[in-house]
Amino acid sequence: MSPVYLDHNATTPLCDDASAAMSRAAEDGWGNPSSVHAIGRAARRYLDDARAAVAELAGVSDRDVVLTSGGTEANNLGLRRLSSQAALVTSALEHPSVTESARALERGGAVVAWIDVPPDGRLDPAHVRDVLSRVPRPCLLAIHAVHHETGVVQPVAELVALARELGADVHVDAVQAAGRLDPAMWRGADTVALASHKLRGPKGLGALAHLPTKGPRPLLTGGPQERGLRPGTVDAIAAAGFGAAARRALSGGPARYTALAPWRDQLEAAAVALGARRTTLAPRASHVSHLTIDSMPAATLVAALDLEGVCVSSGSACAAGTAEPSPAITAMQGAHVASRALRVSLGEPTVLADIERFVAALTRVLQRAGSIPRVLLELSGGSLGRRLPPWRVTI
Repeated sequence: MSPVYLDHNATTPLCDDASAAMSRAAEDGWGNPSSVHAIGRAARRYLDDARAAVAELAGVSDRDVVLTSGGTEANNLGLRRLSSQAALVTSALEHPSVTESARALERGGAVVAWIDVPPDGRLDPAHVRDVLSRVPRPCLLAIHAVHHETGVVQPVAELVALARELGADVHVDAVQAAGRLDPAMWRGADTVALASHKLRGPKGLGALAHLPTKGPRPLLTGGPQERGLRPGTVDAIAAAGFGAAARRALSGGPARYTALAPWRDQLEAAAVALGARRTTLAPRASHVSHLTIDSMPAATLVAALDLEGVCVSSGSACAAGTAEPSPAITAMQGAHVASRALRVSLGEPTVLADIERFVAALTRVLQRAGSIPRVLLELSGGSLGRRLPPWRVTI
């Protein structure tokens, strides 16, 4: 039996549209897109098509899209856009590509102001306003749209509006939001980071979308690719997949993720019945569940569920393999919760049977650990919601 994959915030499986587009590009788009001959021009067309699709998804002109190696590079480009004299305002909730960039800027003498992190993980606009009002100008506010671990949705539109009022620029990490939430939420931001593999495109490609007058400063030196903003040869085959995934996301992507909310809620209800608790009750993306199970360290639980054929995570995939608890969850609720937090993220291929198998596996793991009685556990549709039929798990 194939494993149940419930880790779509780490990466998503390649969609059929992207796979087909990459197969076509492999036949005639394998050339160097910087070459002026026919083979190079054929590859260039795939880059141009991808750029246009990503621009439409991001809400900018295709001239204002810089293709990158992924979301990490896009975030770095967005943060390094301003001069070294600029102030940066951000929080410990951000992805490591933002927080580590902020710390590097801080070590280099830049002014970095850290926003307080509330226990529910949703930034307080009044506090953000206070922090922004106290830092020198020029100033950049760096925020995410959807948290990569908890799924909490930030009040991005409100934060962009108040930053505009106070004369600050805004960078939005939309890696976990693009293709899943309405892109109107980040409209007006100066720069926006996206990643192909989070919206069912290939890995190794992302983008920084920016307003016409807010282009980034190059991080690298080299050739004139990407208008000199990001030197290096771009993979036209991967770009074809990115473009196809972006076009698919434009065609009902948010609606497909919204439809997952009932299953996510039913999964949570079952987990709570087994002794888990929701880490936050703040507004979240409809496909993400973040649970705290005090009776077992998250790393142990993830490994045990993996042995049961269920793939979930205990935090950001970028931090996998480290012994340290998530800095973001630690900032929210402390190291104890961070060490026992489980992220379950559904995706477009998720089916009801996946939810059932997750609950059955969690039941067996917790029972073996002595966290629930060694009895026949009966979970009924009445306790989990009418849409989910009853099932029994025999220990």
